[in-house]
Amino acid sequence: MPTVAAIEKHLAALRACERCPRMHKPVVVGRPVAGRVLLVGQAPGDKEPKLGRPFAWTAGKTLFKWFHVALGWTEDDVRDRIYFAAVCRCFPGKRPEGGDRVPAPDEIANCSMWLEREFALLRPELVLPVGKLAIGQFLGERPLVGTIGRKFRLAYRGFAADCIPLPHPSGASPWHRMEPGKTLLTRALTLVGQHPAICGAMS
Repeated sequence: MPTVAAIEKHLAALRACERCPRMHKPVVVGRPVAGRVLLVGQAPGDKEPKLGRPFAWTAGKTLFKWFHVALGWTEDDVRDRIYFAAVCRCFPGKRPEGGDRVPAPDEIANCSMWLEREFALLRPELVLPVGKLAIGQFLGERPLVGTIGRKFRLAYRGFAADCIPLPHPSGASPWHRMEPGKTLLTRALTLVGQHPAICGAMS
């Protein structure tokens, strides 16, 4: 297991990243968690850079409610026990027609080096990709039905881990609030709660 100091050194380098000129600074990072569970979001929204943490706004409230129901953890428990990563760590900006801009392929590729370093550093046993963009990095593009509620064995850049995908907790997406999404989300969270890496994080 890496030291917290090693993770803090990694986060300091990540905060200083300037590889993507179209992205809005600052880089958003989570806490220096030396754990075996890696949560991978999509990209920060416009509130996260101001508040200085991933999942700081509406989607975060929903995400932490899911963990509270499934595991009995508070938001602080989740942030202290799970390492928060993302496909892209900076806010991409808004689209002219409204909504957040989807990161471009070159931005995703640039940021993937940080995720690869985190796999090497943490050697996670469980990866929780949240939302279609994150799921796609590990499992390819696929429908949420047939993906959520299942556990996959993952090979990523030479590292193996279990993968339990979660839908995006965005208020803009009704998928997790209606069937079959509600049932599949419950199934996914049950799998998360039963995983040895989660049980280890509780001790």
